[in-house]
Amino acid sequence: MSEKLEKLNQEIEKTEAKLRRAQHEEKILEHQIKTLTRKERTHRLCTRGAELERYLPHPELLPEEQVKLFLKLLFHRDSTRQLIEQIFAGTGTEKEDTE
Repeated sequence: MSEKLEKLNQEIEKTEAKLRRAQHEEKILEHQIKTLTRKERTHRLCTRGAELERYLPHPELLPEEQVKLFLKLLFHRDSTRQLIEQIFAGTGTEKEDTE
């Protein structure tokens, strides 16, 4: 009887150790996901910010408030809204500006 109990206790310990390893691995993977997501977002922001600066005259001279105002005015225009709706609907042109 005590041998069976001892075997069961050993099995419980092994299973608990496996569980702890799996939980640790889960934490590692969650951290990797967060890191990759953050890097992906940073890359996207830098790329899109560079595109914005490409079209602004002397972007280094513009204060953030002026850039914000410019974007706000641009995206509140009806023509811009219509274009965005067309793009999201899949009916927008896929021509890229070659300037």
